[in-house]
Amino acid sequence: MELIKWTDQYKIDIKEIDNQHHGLVIIINELFTLMSEGKAKDKLNDIFDHLTDYTRKHFSTEELVLYKYAYPDLEQHKGEHNKFIEKLEGFKKDFHNNKITISLEVLNFLKDWLLNHIQISDRKYADHVRKFID
Repeated sequence: MELIKWTDQYKIDIKEIDNQHHGLVIIINELFTLMSEGKAKDKLNDIFDHLTDYTRKHFSTEELVLYKYAYPDLEQHKGEHNKFIEKLEGFKKDFHNNKITISLEVLNFLKDWLLNHIQISDRKYADHVRKFID
């Protein structure tokens, strides 16, 4: 079951970053599937932990690329990443403390943030970076 269908419209034509974006979509879809099937909490914990770790890795990769190619709005982009990580860590903490469940509202937030970030913020830097790597 998919919450997000990965299509070429989400590609920014930077292979490593596109692969990581696709990986994030896969993790969110796994989380959605487990939630939809009412799977045990420990499986959801593992997926949620994986999502958090993978997101941090992806943001680090993206920020290194932007630094390497002197993207002028790097600090603003990092700020977006930091706000998302704070929100994700808050969800994770609340989930682990049984304050929230992984609801459709949480999943829709993850989906909307990721797809909007790719299609708006990441597209802004993609043209800049591709000038150096094409």
